[in-house]
Amino acid sequence: MSGMLRFEILGPQRAWYADRPVDLGPGKQRAVLAVLLLSAGRPVPTNQIIEAVWPEEPPANGPNVVQKYVAGLRRVLEPDRSPRTPGRVLALTDAGYLLRISPEAVDAVRFERGVHRARQRHADGRTAEAQAELAAALELWQGEPFTGFAGAYFDTARHRLVELRAVALESRAELELESGRHRELVGGLVELVAEFPVRERLRHQLMLALYRSGRQAEALAAYREFADLLREEYGIEPGEILQELHRRILRSDPTLQPAEVAASPVAPAPADAPRAADLEPPALAGMPPAAELSAPAGSPVSRPVPPVARPAKPLFKALDIPVGVPASPPLAVPQDAGPLPQNDGPLPPMSAHSGMDPAPALTGYPPPPPAAAEVRRVDPMPRWLSIPVTVVAVLVVLGSFGFLTWLVVLAHAAWRRSWRLLLVAGGYLALVGALAFVFETSPEPEDENSVPVFLVSCGLIFGCWLGGAVHVLLLNTRVRRAVTGIARRRERNEEARRLRREEARQLLYHYPAARRELRIGRPDLPRAYDDGGLIDINVVPEQVISGIPGLSQEQARRVVTDRWLRGPFGSVEELSVRCLLPPSSAEVLRDLLVFLPPTSE
Repeated sequence: MSGMLRFEILGPQRAWYADRPVDLGPGKQRAVLAVLLLSAGRPVPTNQIIEAVWPEEPPANGPNVVQKYVAGLRRVLEPDRSPRTPGRVLALTDAGYLLRISPEAVDAVRFERGVHRARQRHADGRTAEAQAELAAALELWQGEPFTGFAGAYFDTARHRLVELRAVALESRAELELESGRHRELVGGLVELVAEFPVRERLRHQLMLALYRSGRQAEALAAYREFADLLREEYGIEPGEILQELHRRILRSDPTLQPAEVAASPVAPAPADAPRAADLEPPALAGMPPAAELSAPAGSPVSRPVPPVARPAKPLFKALDIPVGVPASPPLAVPQDAGPLPQNDGPLPPMSAHSGMDPAPALTGYPPPPPAAAEVRRVDPMPRWLSIPVTVVAVLVVLGSFGFLTWLVVLAHAAWRRSWRLLLVAGGYLALVGALAFVFETSPEPEDENSVPVFLVSCGLIFGCWLGGAVHVLLLNTRVRRAVTGIARRRERNEEARRLRREEARQLLYHYPAARRELRIGRPDLPRAYDDGGLIDINVVPEQVISGIPGLSQEQARRVVTDRWLRGPFGSVEELSVRCLLPPSSAEVLRDLLVFLPPTSE
């Protein structure tokens, strides 16, 4: 019966029974179904459903409300079931509600499996089949998932699926670049850059496609636009790989052109032959693969090597799958539905960063014209000049009691060519004008309205004076980075550890042998692989468990004792119930722990 059901969550939430659409009922009932679909094949505890569907104000009788919506779902998902018989598709177990459906019944699972198959096809050198798999997987998307559902649970699931789609789009674009379709690819990449404005891999692909299409100036303009966006919005520079591509485009580096052109030198063409610029460029190679998750954002470019026959490069980087909220792991697959393809053999090489293998130099192919004059860069102010200029600017603001703040900000706007600072300077000038107007129209001191006018005047003066001085001080990039650097470094370190943990989880999912070879989740053993601090709760000793944030020595002893008496744990919920852990520690444990079956070593 469950084989007749199909579900869509990659866009508007819909369901079909055979070929007939199913009315899923009100919004909360749809939300309950969405939680069950994200964990299809695994039981979901009632309290987890309540936290996901009602994140801010859970109902007083939450279990009864969930039971009511589950009953409504059973009526529409199992129309032939008798009222008093147990549910077959949506069943109640000791661990929670279980949705028994085939993994292929959910479009999100089909999408993930299609991307996985595309990765395997490309690794085997079957590029055309990989392109077809990616195209079929991306066609499943009908819009943004989980629209109308609020809360951290659905936000995390939405972010994960959107990230999967973005990586698939990047990988498809790279396959098309490898196939020599850079001219046709430009329009689609422009749309993707508008949709994902801060993804450097898409910018890299757009710049390379433009350059290989003979549009060098537009490739440089694309870099300049992206660099300005990063500086204005985030105060950072593009990554090293993108900067290196920019420098190579400036030099009209012939190795950026398709490698096959260099394979056979071209003899001088006769006068009536078509120009090389008018010919369709051949297939390309040398595109840098996506950076693996363990690589830093600005990893250096690999040293050029001579072109040799080598297997296809990996296109799919490890995904940033957020964790740390209730039930945010990848979509589950029932054990009886057949496992995903796995590899228990040796692990693939895990590079610290991905680089760029340039193609050999071209022969007989005219390089694009130099375009150094096309690029206008604002040179950063030298350190020896930056500090005196900032000091003078702050003294001007303080000495003029804020009346010249607008002029100082205007000078910074002209130097940086920033329209945002120009608007801020206009705001300061408007404050000065308002202050002058207040002074001009202020009543006599003995007037009863003089006190409010005086307070307004003081507020305007302090806003332009002290506030302007602090603002001008923070306009210095070095000062601003010094103020915000510590917190950002801490956030970056924690984010890097979280990404390493998620990479290790993905590695365990696709290569179970990594558990033994890399000792993932075993901080008590010597190892070289950094898994971000994952802990395999079923095998680590008590000393490691007592060091987990939120767990006391007594709770660690209780975990070890219960594990010895009743066997390994299967989830955070089971661990919390068996060892009587407080609910507040569940989120920390969910991010740090993995639950692997013990092995005999």
